[in-house]
Amino acid sequence: MVSEVPDSWRPALDPAMATPAARKLGGFLKAEEAAGKQIYPPRGLRLAALELTPLDRVKVVILGQDPYHGPGQAHGLSFSVPKGVKVPPSLVNIYKEIEADLGLPRGAHGNLESWARQGVLLLNNSLTVEDGRAGSHAGLGWDAITDAAVAAVAAKAEPCVFLLWGSHARKKAERVPGLMGSHHLVLAAPHPSPLSAHSGFLGCRHFSKANAFLEAQGRGGIDWSV
Repeated sequence: MVSEVPDSWRPALDPAMATPAARKLGGFLKAEEAAGKQIYPPRGLRLAALELTPLDRVKVVILGQDPYHGPGQAHGLSFSVPKGVKVPPSLVNIYKEIEADLGLPRGAHGNLESWARQGVLLLNNSLTVEDGRAGSHAGLGWDAITDAAVAAVAAKAEPCVFLLWGSHARKKAERVPGLMGSHHLVLAAPHPSPLSAHSGFLGCRHFSKANAFLEAQGRGGIDWSV
């Protein structure tokens, strides 16, 4: 997996990728595929979040938990699905909040690559999952790798925005030394899932708050339209 890490992220991630745990994870994934198990996203897309958003261009971090576990859904970006795939319920609620917050029309598709190319790091905690088994690759070694990515953003001198939706995202951010209370803007809300969106995600206004902060820092806001 080390050879797949984009150049801008290598100094931050190579130490985590070189650990016995990471090598064990790589071996596990190869063995699962050799056994005929379907792993999402497919090879070549598992580090898509890092490829589309170089470290030096990160402005916003949105943390997800693990990839979608249905056929054709996961393509390496948290909350995002390829064009032509039905927009998942959590993303529907994200679009509802963007509409209410910024007055932008809801996205006609679920592909968030345009956000990633503007500097929105759409990072899941685990970067793979087995078909039909949500959370199946949690605790197998991805955490240390994605923690290192979050820590690399937290170490940036340029102020960034961290959007923490749900307890899982908040706990991940809390593992990063110095992030909470730093020069970055950290915004937390319930997860946009239909199970929790009405408990405070809808109405959080994270998108306008993120842009106001970035613009005040001279970094330019994000075009959240899809």
